[in-house]
Amino acid sequence: MNIGEASERSGLPSKTIRYYEDIGLIRPDRGGNGYRDYAASDVHKLRFLQRSRGLGFSVEECRQLLALYEDKSRASADVKGIAEAKLSEIDRKIRELTELRHTLEHLVHACHGNDRPDCPILEELSDSAG
Repeated sequence: MNIGEASERSGLPSKTIRYYEDIGLIRPDRGGNGYRDYAASDVHKLRFLQRSRGLGFSVEECRQLLALYEDKSRASADVKGIAEAKLSEIDRKIRELTELRHTLEHLVHACHGNDRPDCPILEELSDSAG
């Protein structure tokens, strides 16, 4: 199948599919005319990559997961280790975002939002910059 059909079946834009090919995540066959020829297995890998990216895995982590998926002698502990590391990273980001939200919420409540020039938000930003 051509890239348009692979795109339609996988739900990924053609540009993303070409990128995944450029970085070696997929390797479609080439027809005699030089056009890419995607097999059902390529579409399956593309869906795998789409779901992995949707869960927040980086391209490199996707490369590792795809290699483990293709390795029938893999240890599930290896897969779990990658997923646990991603979960820890997500938890850390949630904590950081929660702290940012609390700080900004405090500043918003401290600002009167009236016609006066006093603004705790700008004061805080100014103090942080210096």
